[in-house]
Amino acid sequence: MSVLICGSLAFDSIMVFHDRFKNHILPEQIHILNVAFLVPEMRREFGGCAGNIAYNLHLLGGSAKIMATVGDDAGPYRARLEALGLDQSHVRTVSGAFTAQAFITTDLDDNQITAFHPGAMAQSHVNRVGDAKEIGLGIVAPDGREGMLEHARQFAEAGIPFIFDPGQGLPMFSGEELLTCLDLATYCSVNDYEARLLCEKTGLSLEALAGRVKALVVTLGGQGSRIYSCGKVIEVPCAPAEVLEDPTGCGDAYRAGLLYGILQEWPWEKTGRLASLLGAFMMASRGGQNHAPSREDIGRRFEAAFGMALW
Repeated sequence: MSVLICGSLAFDSIMVFHDRFKNHILPEQIHILNVAFLVPEMRREFGGCAGNIAYNLHLLGGSAKIMATVGDDAGPYRARLEALGLDQSHVRTVSGAFTAQAFITTDLDDNQITAFHPGAMAQSHVNRVGDAKEIGLGIVAPDGREGMLEHARQFAEAGIPFIFDPGQGLPMFSGEELLTCLDLATYCSVNDYEARLLCEKTGLSLEALAGRVKALVVTLGGQGSRIYSCGKVIEVPCAPAEVLEDPTGCGDAYRAGLLYGILQEWPWEKTGRLASLLGAFMMASRGGQNHAPSREDIGRRFEAAFGMALW
């Protein structure tokens, strides 16, 4: 069975400013801000939560189907998906729109200024979960607001277990909408900041929220992750990264590990460790889809990090 990954496909243009923003922004003149930054370094990456998750699940040997909306400019991304052998039969082109894209400028202190254009992503609701066949598991990752709400409802109506992963889209929803999505979902995954925001918006504790799903997964950066399931809290250690190059997309890699472990019906202790290891692999390279470990590499690193066999 395949995993249906509902979320965004996006281009990320990443630029490096060889100075510090604070040296060029006058606080007392912020009301008439007009600045330009020379960025000698620039690279364009393939990104978006659905693309990143599918890429990492593919590395594990899992079967991923992407459900997303893209614009007329998506040719290079579609060519990449085809070269990788990733199913894009549910990637829909929205005529007259751009593919979602982020423009990120980073300074020498790692401060970032980001502009994000949703483009075709705003039409994600035109895709329907029921159009995908032979799906055993799904995930609702950050996407257009209406699309996320609709896809959560459609997964539940189809009886397909799924992860609700609101991510950076969480502020778009009211507390009532978030609780509705949790009640429809089988699992929920958030980072520590999103977990606090989820509690604030819903007025409930993490323990109470965890009671609404089979498992609530909270990633904690360098402190590992925590999985709330069946009234227990499982502490998952952080897998050591060989190099700390770029954290962008680390959460997406983690979620691919969750999806794979759930499909294998592994215990949360093993599933969480695999998810953590995928995040560590991703952090050792720039961009969310530039790491390329083999299954053998993943197995060796897993055993070295956790003292147990993976495969």
